Amino acid sequence: MSNYIFKSERLGFRNWSFNETEALFEINNDDDVMEFFPFKPSEKDTHNFIHRMLQMQKEKGFCYFAVDILENSEFIGFIGLCEQTYLEELGSFVDIGWRLKKSIWNKGYATEGAKACLEYGFNTINLETIYSVAPEVNVKSELIMKKIEMQKTKTFEHPKLLDNSRLKNCVLYQIQKTDYK
Repeated sequence: MSNYIFKSERLGFRNWSFNETEALFEINNDDDVMEFFPFKPSEKDTHNFIHRMLQMQKEKGFCYFAVDILENSEFIGFIGLCEQTYLEELGSFVDIGWRLKKSIWNKGYATEGAKACLEYGFNTINLETIYSVAPEVNVKSELIMKKIEMQKTKTFEHPKLLDNSRLKNCVLYQIQKTDYK
């Protein structure tokens, strides 16, 4: 595909197509990928997610972008920015997040992609602050937050996960445009 919104060294970031519903559903159905989520999205949930991302991209200029490996145009999941509203003290905030298929883990794609999304968020969209949230037990995602030079600001009980004793305790990281290199 050549319609990338932006690229990193190895990755292309683009808008979604409903043709990817099945491929994303497959990623969403992997036990290891979804280890730190309270449920696996259904095919309908996956379709609705793509619809939300298309709307967010249209309205805000960002979303959790569909991501391809440039070398072979392989769709590997998503990395990007998403508006969230579940933390009352922050109001509306922009979260950076990722969900990639297991077969490409441990190759640096999440870190590379997250850095490219910070660059896009700060320099193209002109965001002032970007946050990231993960359950405390998800040390792999927290490691990526540290690698992209985000700073831990607090731990908290996630308001949408209060009934899940394993996932409810979360970390909140942030990075500000003024601190981004």
